[in-house]
Amino acid sequence: MRTDVLEVNGITYPVEIHFEERPQATVSIGKRSINLRVPLSLGRDEQMRSILKMKQWAREHIQKKPPKKDLTKEYRDGDKLHVGDREYHLSISYASKQSSSARIQDKLIHLMISSELPTERQKAHISSLLSRLIARQRLPDLEKKLRQLNATHFQAGLQRIFFKNMRSRWGSCSEKGNINISTRLLFAPDEVLEYVCIHELAHLIEHNHSDRFWALVEKAMPYYPQQKQWLKEHGESIRF
Repeated sequence: MRTDVLEVNGITYPVEIHFEERPQATVSIGKRSINLRVPLSLGRDEQMRSILKMKQWAREHIQKKPPKKDLTKEYRDGDKLHVGDREYHLSISYASKQSSSARIQDKLIHLMISSELPTERQKAHISSLLSRLIARQRLPDLEKKLRQLNATHFQAGLQRIFFKNMRSRWGSCSEKGNINISTRLLFAPDEVLEYVCIHELAHLIEHNHSDRFWALVEKAMPYYPQQKQWLKEHGESIRF
């Protein structure tokens, strides 16, 4: 993989160029980088022409429709991270290696980040590792909450429970009865997390957003519109 940048309207976007065994070149604009995928079968001159063509396409696309701003937080060595009523201390170091790693000891989090990655990818690694570590520590609490809510209000076929680093959804419920909850909700008030849990539990009975579904939610949490409104107003600001 090679890295590059593309400047559009005074803003610099990171570019990742992947050379792969593939039939044709493709370009996509992600939240953290512009991704170019180039066939290895092309000659060097043709690869360069393909890269220039894809970068021009990306430039024109961004000018017409700028991507949403990446709201990934930036963490530094020695920072403190507040999640709910807990405070974590971060120890962040960098090493010349391909992958990043992390471990947690009580409330001290050690992160070893690859120095070979572009800055935006380093930020993404830190965010993902923090989300994974803290979710693993807090999962027992989530399992207890969901199973108690299910026993009290639904008595549905709840199976496995997961924390997931989801950015576009607050939760999901599978046909098998598994429930996923976004780790972003670790930053939300307890009542908001409880609302999302109830929302997904109701989907174990009604797999839609019909009037019957919302009646189930309201029966379990009559004041749920307040929590729904909180997510609408503050949702963009809570994330790792």
